[in-house]
Amino acid sequence: MSSTIREAGLSADRLGAPKVTPLPARTAANAPVSQAHGIVRNPGMKLDLGFMESMRSVNRSALERRVASLTKRRSIKADNQAAWLLRAVACMDLTTLNSNDTDERVRRLCAKAVNPFRRDIVEGLGITGEKIRPAAVCVYHPFVATAVDALRGSGLHVAAVSTAFPHGLTPLSTRLQEIEASVSDGADEIDVVIPRGLVFGAKWQELYNEIVAMRAACGEAHLKVILGTGDLATLRNVMLASMVAMMAGADFIKTSTGKESVNATLPVGLAMVRAIRAYFEETGYLIGFKPAGGISTAKASLDWLVLMKEELGRRWLEPDLFRFGASSLLTDIERQLEHHLTGHYSANHRHAMA
Repeated sequence: MSSTIREAGLSADRLGAPKVTPLPARTAANAPVSQAHGIVRNPGMKLDLGFMESMRSVNRSALERRVASLTKRRSIKADNQAAWLLRAVACMDLTTLNSNDTDERVRRLCAKAVNPFRRDIVEGLGITGEKIRPAAVCVYHPFVATAVDALRGSGLHVAAVSTAFPHGLTPLSTRLQEIEASVSDGADEIDVVIPRGLVFGAKWQELYNEIVAMRAACGEAHLKVILGTGDLATLRNVMLASMVAMMAGADFIKTSTGKESVNATLPVGLAMVRAIRAYFEETGYLIGFKPAGGISTAKASLDWLVLMKEELGRRWLEPDLFRFGASSLLTDIERQLEHHLTGHYSANHRHAMA
């Protein structure tokens, strides 16, 4: 698969001189973590089927070889590993999307987000006074107001899963009303799902129009578009759906709801980040990426961070461009950090989430 800009379908007068757009300059490794939405938002573009046609060819074997080389080539140990794990926490959407969620459970999760580590771990790592914590708390719409109240003044974002999550199978008008209601309650990030049938039917214009309408309903809230990659069957579908979402104005593209039988996988993630790179080369706009579902271990989080660093660069290791959708990941990271300090693993119940 090529990450260069489109070649097929362009007339000679449009090709002109070769176009090379460098990725953003490297950010210093010790740069402060941004908790704000600090980049120019993607305004979207007209649906360009020629651009999409140039992105259709996806070589699964090549992607899998690339992923294998990324995860086997790097070994992150000791203090470096602890630093990368702290970065993973800073890029986390701490999530509860269970049928038994309650207001009190959401409040406890918000308290964990504000103070993610036990005091002895904070002191042992020497990060007292540093605001290393998840970027957002992600909840169902009925709990948005509760989360907003619990996080008031903390600087953490509140993300709502809207549009008939996790399947997206209600009328568009109903889905748009849910987005507007979540924004009205205070959510500043909206995670929406697409109807997967539009991808299978190659109904790109209809999918584009729906996402444009969702972006408009979000207003100033940032839009994360969930593709449901485990349901899309092929990497080609993943690539094309990613391109449509970005053309329609998505601020982030996200792998999964966490409810599919197969959720975030590294080959799927690689296809999506290469779509992000191609879109950046074409438009100059930076699009965020959020893998979600099944990322529950500290080791897995390191693999995803390496993927982002190698494919898109240091700028995509900030929470305004990269998020983990996670619920139990924070528990394992906290356990790993305690092991780094003491040499011993503790039980999960010593790192309660909510």
